[in-house]
Amino acid sequence: MSRSERGGRKRGRLSRSGDFDRAYRDGHSHANRHLVLYAFPRDPDDSGSDVRLGVSVGRKVGPAVDRNRVKRSMREAFWGLSESLPPGYDFVLVGRSGVAALVDKYLKAMEWDIPEADEGRARRLILDEIRQALDHMENPA
Repeated sequence: MSRSERGGRKRGRLSRSGDFDRAYRDGHSHANRHLVLYAFPRDPDDSGSDVRLGVSVGRKVGPAVDRNRVKRSMREAFWGLSESLPPGYDFVLVGRSGVAALVDKYLKAMEWDIPEADEGRARRLILDEIRQALDHMENPA
């Protein structure tokens, strides 16, 4: 069954290095202890007004398995905020080495079947980091 048959829509992703470079070079950014968020407003004529996301995690975070787990969790948390994101922007999330600890807390809560409140708190840690970056970014909308 395809994604469209299930009623979900495909999330916009940045996949070309030129898109990442443009966000790094010309976008606004905000950094905190765990991540850096770049926002780049696209041309309104350029591929609609959907929000697109690119995720990058360096080798300092750990081996490939850990980096991929971190990227999946960051994507999930970011799209949890999709209703409050300004349309027509490209976002790039860059995970720093400390983000792995946040993701581990979130995944451990799920793995050990910790009560919903604890799982929610661990997920909120990741969401709060992203929200903080969005709130402190210079004029993202």
